[in-house]
Amino acid sequence: MFTGIVEELGEVVEAQELGDSSRFRFRGPLVTKDARHGDSIAVNGVCLTVVDTQDGEFTADVMAETLKRTSLGALAPGSRVNLERPMALGGRLGGHLVQGHVDGVGEIVRRTPGERWEVVAVALPAELSRYVVAKGSIAVDGVSLTVVAAERDHFTVSLIPTTLAATTLGFKQPGDPVNLEVDVLAKYVERLLDQDADPAGVAG
Repeated sequence: MFTGIVEELGEVVEAQELGDSSRFRFRGPLVTKDARHGDSIAVNGVCLTVVDTQDGEFTADVMAETLKRTSLGALAPGSRVNLERPMALGGRLGGHLVQGHVDGVGEIVRRTPGERWEVVAVALPAELSRYVVAKGSIAVDGVSLTVVAAERDHFTVSLIPTTLAATTLGFKQPGDPVNLEVDVLAKYVERLLDQDADPAGVAG
């Protein structure tokens, strides 16, 4: 489980296509200092399993399904990525509960600069629209953000100077893809309120 508080702005060092999967090597001295084989690290909001670590870098395998359903397939050497280790039990929940399970890929629509911040509009898949509400939480490329306004086909978020400086959202431009994870609580509530749901399935 993650919180959407990015720890480090890392970089793709190597990307290898391996038939129906890819192997990436990422640079991230902070997140790898205590990482071991089998640990989890969120990369742009996608929970990946560490294969190995060496000299501040780690490798991770990404299956075809993940490449298809996230923006990781667009990464190349030199791409910057948001990195976060899982929250330690008893740690502070600085953002919101983020699973690292991407629900869909959105797209930056526009950026509107403010005096010290920016308002960013993000288009989202139609099937995710019902989970996004004003003042609710959403993870964009693994960054926990508060929704400013929620429309049928897009939503807006305000990015403070720290977010602009310390995450990929500071430099992504209109047309760039972003991974989206909606608040898992909204999906559970929908399931519980679904009159067509199988009660035995819910209880079991």
